[in-house]
Amino acid sequence: MSDESAPDPSAQEPAPRTSGARPRTASTRSTASRATGSRTAKPAPKTAKPADEERPTKKPARPAASGAAKAAAKSTTGRTPRTTTTRTSTPRAASSKTPAKPAATRKPAAEAKALVTKALTGPTPVAAPTPVVQETPAPAISLEPVLTLESLSKRFGDHLAVDDVTLSLDPGTFTGIVGPNGAGKTTTLSMITGLLRPTSGRVLVAGVDVWRHPQRAKKQLGVLPDRLHTFDRLTGGQLLYYTAILHGLDRRTARRRTEELAEAFKVEHAMGRLVTDYSSGMLKKIALAAALIHAPRLLVLDEPFESVDPVSAMTVAQILRDFAAGGGTVLMSSHSMELVQRICDHVAVIVDGRLIAGGTVDEVRGDRSLQERFVDLAGADSESIADLTWLHRFSG
Repeated sequence: MSDESAPDPSAQEPAPRTSGARPRTASTRSTASRATGSRTAKPAPKTAKPADEERPTKKPARPAASGAAKAAAKSTTGRTPRTTTTRTSTPRAASSKTPAKPAATRKPAAEAKALVTKALTGPTPVAAPTPVVQETPAPAISLEPVLTLESLSKRFGDHLAVDDVTLSLDPGTFTGIVGPNGAGKTTTLSMITGLLRPTSGRVLVAGVDVWRHPQRAKKQLGVLPDRLHTFDRLTGGQLLYYTAILHGLDRRTARRRTEELAEAFKVEHAMGRLVTDYSSGMLKKIALAAALIHAPRLLVLDEPFESVDPVSAMTVAQILRDFAAGGGTVLMSSHSMELVQRICDHVAVIVDGRLIAGGTVDEVRGDRSLQERFVDLAGADSESIADLTWLHRFSG
């Protein structure tokens, strides 16, 4: 047989192709090994990233739950299952909370508050009775006399110093009591303030008997006595402060009023000095400030302007006028008729222990000055002065 008819061994026995791979020749081995290597290396990333493969399955799983399932989950756990895709689409009305009232049915806050008040207190009271409550107390207080002297008398042995004095002072009056020396002015003021017990008669301060209820009566009194004795080893500030404390004021009010009175009487520069180092005029002013510090209804002043300089006298007079204008009552003794006529609206004239004239300043003085009227009432003897001719003959 010829060579052409002999079969080629390589052509007659091809490699089996069961796996679909090419014949493993020398030229394709490296390629096959590379292909096999690449195929075995790729599954590693697939197993290393399970999240990438599970995301498509997890995302559809959560929104698949219905609104009823979420409500059931909330009723058992108290919370709505948290999702990332359906959070905005899930309405809060599906929860177990009570739905809010529509805006149209809500009432204004003021109307709701009025309804609650009406339910608690009942219907609104009629405003008609209100003026009756406000008007009834005022006349009773304004018509009551602040000071009443009823047949007041004082006897020292055989000497009758005060003889049956009857006097009444209304709120807001400024009364000056005048008379010659020894006429009984200081004795009368001492009985009014509780410093001297009367022989007969009684004294009422704001309707309170001074001798039966002295503590109640003296709360309404501010006193400046004639022979002034005070705690002169205290400073001016200490004297005013402790006077206020003794009258029942609290510490803050006592300090505030001390400062205000010191400024009003222009003695703030002397508040740190001892009272014993004060002049007579300064002592009068600090004592008057102490009489005013508890805001009394009645001021009883015995010679308040004695030893006071004219500038300070103007300040003191203005303070007393303002006190009377505010409803306070002032009873002041003085020997200066011109001062009484200038600052007082009422005057009482006492001679030999008896009240011989009283009323407004214009009623008492008539068509003359108060000085001339007083001299006429006191009965001054001009002839006794003319008899002192020996004064014209000088000694030596």
